[in-house]
Amino acid sequence: MGNSGYFSETTPYAPNSPYSASKAGSDFLVRAYHHTFGLNVTTSNCSNNYGPKQHDEKLIPTIIRNCLNLSPIPIYGKGQNVRDWLYVTDHAKAIDLIFHHGKSGETYNVGGHNERTNLEITNTVCQILDQLKPRSDGKKYAELITFVKDRAGHDLRYAINPEKITAELNYKPDESFETGIIKTVKWYINKA
Repeated sequence: MGNSGYFSETTPYAPNSPYSASKAGSDFLVRAYHHTFGLNVTTSNCSNNYGPKQHDEKLIPTIIRNCLNLSPIPIYGKGQNVRDWLYVTDHAKAIDLIFHHGKSGETYNVGGHNERTNLEITNTVCQILDQLKPRSDGKKYAELITFVKDRAGHDLRYAINPEKITAELNYKPDESFETGIIKTVKWYINKA
C-alpha cells in the first residue's frame, strides 16, 4: 500500500505472500457462495488485533514474554513495519454488529485508527513494563530489543479505512491504543 492511503472495501486484493494469498482466497470463496447460491454472508477485514489471550507467537505477547524472561526481543528488519492496531473486544463488538446488522454480501473494514511501527509498539510495551514491573537489575526492557532479518514478502504498511462500518452501522471502538495496551500488558503480567 505504501506510506499513505488506506485499504477500503473496494481496494483490489494484491497478496504478497502465500499467507496473505490464503486469506484472500477464503474471502473469494465466501463471496462466490453468496453470488452463486445466495448464501447469507458478510465479510469483515480488520486491522491487527491485540489484547489478552492472544497467541504467544504474535508481536505483543512475544514482546511481553521476552521482557519478563529477560530474553532478546526479536524485531523484524529495522522495526519500521506499520500496522493499525485494534483491541480484541472492539473487534468482537464489530463482528457482532456486522453479523446482526450488516447487509448480506457486503464487506466491512474494521480498524482502530492506531497506526504504529513495530518499534513504537515495542518501546511502548517496554516503557509500560518499566513502570509496572521494573527489572531487578535496574536496566530498561528496551535494552533487550534485537533486530532480526525481515520475513520474505513482509508488507511495510497495513492501514484500513473503517468509514463504511462507522457510517452504516455506527461503529466506534471503545479502546484507544493507550488504554488497550495497558490492559493487555497488565493481563500478561498477571498471567505470568
